Amino acid sequence: MKQGVQTTRQPGQSDIHALFNLYNTGQLYQAEVKARDLLKQYPSALVVYNVLGVSLEGQKKFEDAVQAYRKALAINPSISEMHFNLGAVLSQLGRDDEAITSYQRAIAISPGLAVAHFNLATLLQTRLLLDEAIQHYRQAVGIEPGFYEAYGSLGTALQQQGHLDDAIACYRQALAISDHALGHFNLATALRDHGGLEQAIAHYRQAIVLQPRYADAYNNMGEVFRDQGDMQQAVTCYQQALLITPGHQAAAFNMAQFLYDAHRFEEAIPYFEQSRQEDWQERILYCLYKSGQYPQFQQRLQVLVAQGEHVSPFLATLSAHYATNFNVADPYRFCKTPMEFVFHRSIAPLAEHNSALLTALLHDINLTEIAERKQGRLYHGMQSAGNLFKRQEQSFKTLSALIRQQVQEYQQHFADKDCDLMRHFPQEVEFTSSWYVRMRQGGHLTSHIHEIGWLSGCVYLALPKQAVGSNDGSIEFSTHGDEYPKMHDHFPARAIAPAVGDIVLFPSSLFHRTIPFHSDEERICIAFDIKPAVKFAKDMLSFNSMKIMLLGCVNVLVTEFAEVAAWSLRGMV
Repeated sequence: MKQGVQTTRQPGQSDIHALFNLYNTGQLYQAEVKARDLLKQYPSALVVYNVLGVSLEGQKKFEDAVQAYRKALAINPSISEMHFNLGAVLSQLGRDDEAITSYQRAIAISPGLAVAHFNLATLLQTRLLLDEAIQHYRQAVGIEPGFYEAYGSLGTALQQQGHLDDAIACYRQALAISDHALGHFNLATALRDHGGLEQAIAHYRQAIVLQPRYADAYNNMGEVFRDQGDMQQAVTCYQQALLITPGHQAAAFNMAQFLYDAHRFEEAIPYFEQSRQEDWQERILYCLYKSGQYPQFQQRLQVLVAQGEHVSPFLATLSAHYATNFNVADPYRFCKTPMEFVFHRSIAPLAEHNSALLTALLHDINLTEIAERKQGRLYHGMQSAGNLFKRQEQSFKTLSALIRQQVQEYQQHFADKDCDLMRHFPQEVEFTSSWYVRMRQGGHLTSHIHEIGWLSGCVYLALPKQAVGSNDGSIEFSTHGDEYPKMHDHFPARAIAPAVGDIVLFPSSLFHRTIPFHSDEERICIAFDIKPAVKFAKDMLSFNSMKIMLLGCVNVLVTEFAEVAAWSLRGMV
């Protein structure tokens, strides 16, 4: 008997065996009734309270289960399993603060209770307390090396922090212990972010083999095919996801995006309406604007402008273009004069003669195995897949740190400007995307904006020679682009001819393009987007629109471990 347990009368072994038999055979209501009858006779029987709690929990009577566990803990507060079970039920009720406290109490009593570390870590992770979550996941696998769920969730936390190599290692370790669909799914997302597109597809396929109706895997695999430029395969995957799960939001968004890119605007709108994901409302506006449905556009625009802060660069582009086109006031406050917010500087460690950093960057770009991402606006060139600044090469880490410094200077330079771009400027620089672009003779990018960014930029590593008097290879900015409908030509434009080692930063709402060049030197730059890390980020747990999936520790493990906990209390009788 554990120390501190009251020595009042306890039920006999036959009653306990009968109670456990009801629970273990799934007769939860009968187990509840018998437990309540026993507690009338034996009000201090902790093992009965525990079986009552798990039986109530199994019937989704969570509030009653909380009361059962609390009554048990009032009798003896030193039972770690009871704190754990209470935490699990509180989490089911969405009372995460109390659940965290219960898991912490369980761990304080029994530091070796691996599943308590795991469940606590998952709640911390949902709050983006990633360092603490990672600490508890590591403790869970240290206590229980075969705990593949903890390895998998540790991978998701590391992936959220941008530690892709470590995340991939965790996912592989989880799969080495147990070959499961979710493990392949999450490994595929990390591989795609790392630029390994073929490997990502292979693991999505394996996830589907193990779980044939895995709609999320079909959708995400479609996104990888899209990266490769294979739109036929991509659309097939999106359609399969929608067939398995009608109304699948991400797949509906991706189908809409395919139709949108194909200029099939009328067909795209219903899919965007169905998806209600990311910037779906802005994309419906785009469809209406590009198809000349101006009254409907204006009506929807007015509704969105009236809603909260003006923090959508895409909506800023649409609103500003419409205002200029039709000579009306622009009501959107994100950045009404984006041409004034272009920032051109030199990064000294890159621009200096015989720069070691420049040499290292070009070496890594040339020799690192990163897949190509197909880009419909890019001609005579290639764009890297994945997120470059989440890779482990030191050259990319060093450059990302230098860019962070330039972003801070950008913020200081424009700090007094009255616009939501600066009012809600990112407090921490999070690279939501980063990639390199290599162009050869004739290379150029057509006019576009970065819809999912906030502040965008380019760093130049190699440039072709410019013909005298030309802007060959320059970056050009304008308030018009992307073949938007144009009623007049009063849209300003400005070209910047960068030098090697330069950085150009600009609002993501501003149209920009690369002017074609004709010399035979290569043009190489690294482009990136940043955005606010929390308040206005719509894809908090997504990676280039692809989500990783947290193992549902509370929902998956509660019943299993609650049963273990119940049996562990038999020694108290």
